[in-house]
Amino acid sequence: MNPLSSTARLAVLIVLSALTQVPSCNAQQPAVPPLPPPAAGRIQVKFVVVANFEPGEDTGDAPGEFQLWAEREQLDETIEIKGALHPLRRNKEGLYGIRWGSSGNLVAEDEVVGLAALVLDPRFDFSKTYWLFTGISGVDPNAASVGSAAWARWVVGGDAMREFDDREIPTDWPYGLFAIGAKRPNELPNDPHSYAGMTGVGALGSAIELNQGLTAWAFEKTKNVHLPDSPSLQKERSLWRGYPNAQRPPFVMMGETLGSWRYWHGAKRTQWAEDWVRLWTGGKGTFVMTNMESQTLTGAMWTLSKQGLVDFHRVMVLRTASNASMPPPGVLNTQSVGDEGPGQMAAFEANYRVGAPIAHEIIERWSKYENSVPSK
Repeated sequence: MNPLSSTARLAVLIVLSALTQVPSCNAQQPAVPPLPPPAAGRIQVKFVVVANFEPGEDTGDAPGEFQLWAEREQLDETIEIKGALHPLRRNKEGLYGIRWGSSGNLVAEDEVVGLAALVLDPRFDFSKTYWLFTGISGVDPNAASVGSAAWARWVVGGDAMREFDDREIPTDWPYGLFAIGAKRPNELPNDPHSYAGMTGVGALGSAIELNQGLTAWAFEKTKNVHLPDSPSLQKERSLWRGYPNAQRPPFVMMGETLGSWRYWHGAKRTQWAEDWVRLWTGGKGTFVMTNMESQTLTGAMWTLSKQGLVDFHRVMVLRTASNASMPPPGVLNTQSVGDEGPGQMAAFEANYRVGAPIAHEIIERWSKYENSVPSK
């Protein structure tokens, strides 16, 4: 099925039907269709960075996920996009950037409509554009520490499922969350493609696989990037006794992102996230980052790629850790939920430091990457 919720899917299809006559592709088609040649007279966009959360303006105040990009890359020119909540920005070198939300109250339909409106803007040609979807996340302390960055190989959706109250589940169940069409947790439905979730290149129902060669290339280019550390982060890491990866200074890795519009927290739900990502990636993926929008935006890009409007093989997802997905030993969930502390600023900084070299590389060597997607 389509990787979006039914309402979000309707939103993108309305925009598509209103603004383009490109025919739909079969939902079960295993590969992205070939793209048409660049449209005459349109601006060929090389690279777009997409962020979500910004507490105020794009520049000049307290930073969010987009401000460091806008200021440091001098994305000074603004271009109004009809249908998007915020303008598109660009610099003289040809780096584009946009952010969708403001203070975390954005809904999925706004994201989908805004992204479709951008891609369908007649002034631009996005047929060979590289996309970097960025943002901060909760991190699994079994995988990494606060301040770390993870390039995703899969984006897994955590919205479409069946749920029982954990107080009413069978005694041998770990939790009350399980796949639609399955009978119990950690079980796939008989036909994983038949149930609501996400369907993508080489993926099952609730997981969409990104271009792993491109992801590995981006990781190799950035794995030695120095990420900021601080005494306050070091103090917080000391609480994670028994979690060696959570005690490491911030680092760059590859690992999966799980998107869910439920803001969950705690050891039991972290166990569910680890199991859920492992289940839907056939045991190949590792849960690292949790957030609220990667599943929606990645799903929208997959839908747009099926219309031949973007190249899904050029989509990258980078998430950075602002907080842990569960409390450290001896701390209650209620004492730690929503407590990002020094991790938020570290995650904003890591997001830019890891993502910017990739944007620079592709733009500066466009003759190499225009017609050949990098891979390791």
